[in-house]
Amino acid sequence: MSKKAASGNDQSSGLKVRFPGGNLAGSQNFFVMIRPAFLRPVLFLIVAFALLANAPRLPRIPSKSIAEKKELLFSDDFDGAEHDSRWHRVVDTFAFEDGALKGTQTRVKDMPSKDGKSVIKAHPAVYGLELPTRDSVVEVKMRFDGCTMMDVEFDDRKYTGSHYGHLCRAQVRLDGVRILDEREGSQNEEIKAMKTDPSKKEEVARRMVGKSATYPVKLKADKTYTVVVETVRDEMRVTIDGKRAAYLKSPGIGHETKSKIELGVAGQSGWFDDIKVWNAAPAK
Repeated sequence: MSKKAASGNDQSSGLKVRFPGGNLAGSQNFFVMIRPAFLRPVLFLIVAFALLANAPRLPRIPSKSIAEKKELLFSDDFDGAEHDSRWHRVVDTFAFEDGALKGTQTRVKDMPSKDGKSVIKAHPAVYGLELPTRDSVVEVKMRFDGCTMMDVEFDDRKYTGSHYGHLCRAQVRLDGVRILDEREGSQNEEIKAMKTDPSKKEEVARRMVGKSATYPVKLKADKTYTVVVETVRDEMRVTIDGKRAAYLKSPGIGHETKSKIELGVAGQSGWFDDIKVWNAAPAK
């Protein structure tokens, strides 16, 4: 091998980038050689910026409350042996323990039904409260005790356009808060049907745009947090310990007849306490 080939002057390796000359007479193109050692970080930055440019932007969370509390519709501190009759089982398992409501997911895997004709799907534990609302403020204390998700959900069982009348919900995880418009998104019956048809993939993706928003948070297990879910018109805003955490504006949130509120727990286990529900009006 010649000394020239062994030196760092070998022009055969690396990425040669051409830059056009200017508009002045006699200007010529010039070239810049990017060595292999520098290619990887350069390409990484190009890809990273491209992904950031195409990533969906999260809605800005309003700094102030979007709801004005009106009359108190319901409250329960879960103390004592007697509990409001409007509470009811939806999906196992919930229990009143130690002055709180404990949820534990016990349907942890798909199982055949007793008659063997169907499959009972794994599902988070769900506890329901028959309390009609339209615009409301729900305040509840949450504590993660091994579970992966806790949520506040709104349903209308008489509505047939979405699975089981699911409308919207706010899901809380240790690393994020997600708001979902399920009536127009993931639980919409038309969209669920289209998901079985590969040719409808693009249409499904188009209709799902803007139907959920996930915001990062940093929470700790075994610590109690006060979660507030404000729902007015077609907007939902979530705060945790008074700090804004998530926001979404989407048509399904504005469903006029929210017949019930449900509390959910995925995993084992989560605790709810001191729930309060107010009727609300849009903040002025």
